[in-house]
Amino acid sequence: MEHGYTNSTVGDGALVVKCYQGPDAATRLRTESRFLRRLRGRLPVPRVHEVTATSVTTRFVRGAHGQDLLDEGRAVEVLEGCGRTLARIHRLGIVHGDYGPQNLLFDPATFETAAILDWEWAHPGTPVEDLAWCEWIVRTHHPGHVPLLPRFFSAYGDPVPGWPERHAAMLARCRALLDFTSSWEPGGEGEKLWRGRLDATAAWASTPDDHT
Repeated sequence: MEHGYTNSTVGDGALVVKCYQGPDAATRLRTESRFLRRLRGRLPVPRVHEVTATSVTTRFVRGAHGQDLLDEGRAVEVLEGCGRTLARIHRLGIVHGDYGPQNLLFDPATFETAAILDWEWAHPGTPVEDLAWCEWIVRTHHPGHVPLLPRFFSAYGDPVPGWPERHAAMLARCRALLDFTSSWEPGGEGEKLWRGRLDATAAWASTPDDHT
């Protein structure tokens, strides 16, 4: 399916099958299936249909992808929705681990969150991890919308850590993904990609507005 990167994901309009690939695939599968089942009814997550040794099948959720909506000029609605939804996640005491518009589906009429996807990296942690990664996604993939990041932080509501802490969290996540790709295929394209992204992130400087 479109917007899937690490794993193989296919759907037929009724079900979505995600087959896990790369290092620790079995662990990530167990993590995702466990969180999807625990969070059902507490957060908008897809309903689990079947779990096998290599895949998780969920019910298809209809909605507009967050990144598509950003590209279509609905950045304010998407970023505010990201903030509100992240606050709901963090009130449960968990960290999504790969949070951002790339893993959210929205109702295109109301812009309410229809589904939070990809829970394979979920874990107990600190809120700055998700706050920083959502910001990193915008800065890296949608730089034109960086001036709107305060809408995301404002919708989140709770105090937001300062830039040094957010920047450190971005670097930590980039290093983790560099380690992940290098253990999967040493010297491969994934490792080169994340080495470049780590270098680019390290070069970012503080900005006048602490929330951007």
